[in-house]
Amino acid sequence: MPWILLALAIGTEIAATTALKASDGFTRLVPSVIVAVGYIASFVLLAKALKSLDVGVAYAIWSGVGTAVVAALGVVLFAESMSVAKGFWIAVIVVGVIGLQATSGGTH
Repeated sequence: MPWILLALAIGTEIAATTALKASDGFTRLVPSVIVAVGYIASFVLLAKALKSLDVGVAYAIWSGVGTAVVAALGVVLFAESMSVAKGFWIAVIVVGVIGLQATSGGTH
């Protein structure tokens, strides 16, 4: 169950961060509401997941996966640039997250 909560926390954080870009500096109502609700939901879900998961591993997964997915969404949704170097470093983040999860006990 804590891994499901963490996955939901990641999903809501990704939605909130993507909406943050779409909010155009909080000048658009719907994306701005999604930002507020998404971040609140993400932190609540992350806090619940941390009842059973190690904070270092859970936070690294939450932030790393969120970073990688938001970077990809930036390219797809907002026509942001993606160079080989950027792709490489995003891959490093993903490999690091996988390595942390694979080598952790997962719970405290």
